Amino acid sequence: MTCPICARKTDPKYRPFCSRRCADVDLGKWLTGSYAIPSDDPGDIEDLLEELEEKARKPH
Repeated sequence: MTCPICARKTDPKYRPFCSRRCADVDLGKWLTGSYAIPSDDPGDIEDLLEELEEKARKPH
């Protein structure tokens, strides 16, 4: 198995990473939102409210 950050051989102590540094780089990516999952949901609450109001106005 190779490190997902630098592609070196993994170290059992830091698996799936090769070192503490690569593990910290990965953690940093999670904390800054680099690994964010795309979504179809409205980006903020105002968009959500507008969408709900629009749906409520449409006849069923």
